[in-house]
Amino acid sequence: MNSKEEEAISNQSIVRILVVDDLAAWRRYVVQKLRENRNLQIIGVVSDGLEAVLKAEELRPDLILLDIGLPKLDGIRAAQRIRKVAPESKILFVTQDLDPDVARAALAMGGDGYVVKSHAESELLAAVQAVMLGKKFVSRRLAGHTFAGVVDSKVADQFRHEELMASLPAPPSIGREIGRCHEVQFYVDDASFLAGFSRFISAALKAGNPAIFVGTNPHRDSLVDRLQAEGVDIRDAIIRGSYVASDAAETLSTFMVNDLPDPARFSKVVGVLIVAAVKAARAEHPRVAICGECAPLLWAEGKPDAAIRLEELWDKIARTCDVDILCGYSLENFRCDEGGHIFRIICERHSAIHSW
Repeated sequence: MNSKEEEAISNQSIVRILVVDDLAAWRRYVVQKLRENRNLQIIGVVSDGLEAVLKAEELRPDLILLDIGLPKLDGIRAAQRIRKVAPESKILFVTQDLDPDVARAALAMGGDGYVVKSHAESELLAAVQAVMLGKKFVSRRLAGHTFAGVVDSKVADQFRHEELMASLPAPPSIGREIGRCHEVQFYVDDASFLAGFSRFISAALKAGNPAIFVGTNPHRDSLVDRLQAEGVDIRDAIIRGSYVASDAAETLSTFMVNDLPDPARFSKVVGVLIVAAVKAARAEHPRVAICGECAPLLWAEGKPDAAIRLEELWDKIARTCDVDILCGYSLENFRCDEGGHIFRIICERHSAIHSW
């Protein structure tokens, strides 16, 4: 932290803090630790997620230290609700969960920082200071995992929220399994959607591989215009059959049974698409690039079980066929109470995660 930031902390007004954790011993430790800084005032200590939401609405704290593994309502879902009832309160997750996907979900769903409890002795006060200065903080315990939007190479655990969610150049993949490419892109608007998907399709076509896009009509039209503007001869690719675009809703209707994807029908529909695409490929050993919005459309329609099941079927395709798969989800669809839980499951079903 530079001298100006230190001066800002020392001169700032009292920071009113709500502590949320279900372990009494840990609550006592946190209170004691916070009292090392005279500008930090504990105004409440609670032990479950539901009570945290109520207290946040009642007290409107400047900062909430929030565990994830809470009774009654987990911390990620509690954060979503707190964002609605106390939108000005900042949220710093303090948890023993080391899963980087959980950290991404926590930050995407309203968190301003993420501290691993085993590093709290050295990081907690620094995290509080960073968050109150409007920065992001991620525990060094997660070093080695990529968090899109890191803005300070000297302090790799701080990054800005807008850069996490905005369009980024070639975001790196995390946790990829060799031989399996089933990736997910979380986007904030149509511009970021197009940036990621056009990059994915363009790379395939330029390598001589076929590409299939299954999406909404507006996105289908926009992608053609975007690819053409970027110098891809998309018209020729369409004529040769190396680029195929179809409507997501219509495609879903061919394999959905009782609001769930039928495995046999799904395999048949996707198999036909892959075989046709391979015939149009120019590469000697082609890999078919498949991207789209079928599962995201099911989630947006309030059918999370169907969306998860479909992701599992796509994952099987990714493990058994020469394909690269990219799914695109709007972050706006995860603002509901159930969003945090589904977000984590969706992340687990993919080999790489991008934020655009």
